[in-house]
Amino acid sequence: MTERAHSPKVFRVADLSQAHATKFDLPLSAEDRATVATELDATSIKKLTFSGQIAPLGKRGWRLNGKLGATVVQPCVVTLAPVTTRIDSDVVRTFVPPAQLHTPTEGSETEIPEDDSIEELGTEIDVYDVMIEALAIAIPDYPRAADAELDNISAIPEGAEPIKEEETKPFAGLAALRDKLSDPDGQKD
Repeated sequence: MTERAHSPKVFRVADLSQAHATKFDLPLSAEDRATVATELDATSIKKLTFSGQIAPLGKRGWRLNGKLGATVVQPCVVTLAPVTTRIDSDVVRTFVPPAQLHTPTEGSETEIPEDDSIEELGTEIDVYDVMIEALAIAIPDYPRAADAELDNISAIPEGAEPIKEEETKPFAGLAALRDKLSDPDGQKD
């Protein structure tokens, strides 16, 4: 018997099989892709696919393994020309009951766990939200066209001299002060 891929965006945990993985394939229409592009401040999303499976992990946890594919168009941060980026990414999320998560007490110091793929298990697993989060992480923060270059721009008041690079260094002022306070013999005034 072959397993059919499910197409809902949200899976109720109570409906998931404890015996085998539940497959999913998230179909997205042009309207859905436009909504996602707006959410992520992209110009457009030409292609977007997210498919995988949700498998039981022990007696109470679940692991989502998915494959994210997208072609995203964003404006170049220098020229505003369209920049197209292809994204192919593996997505893994582990959902565990709240009792298995380390939750710090208020006011205590704690380190951020290295595994950022672990999430609290609720009554549902929303594969759409997982897809949006994975895509938001994968797209470039500052897309730049291949031929885009920044020109050196200087904004100084009329008649003023531009600041030299060595004047912007933090110890340049201290060195000048030291030289000013010292006489040629190295003695203080």
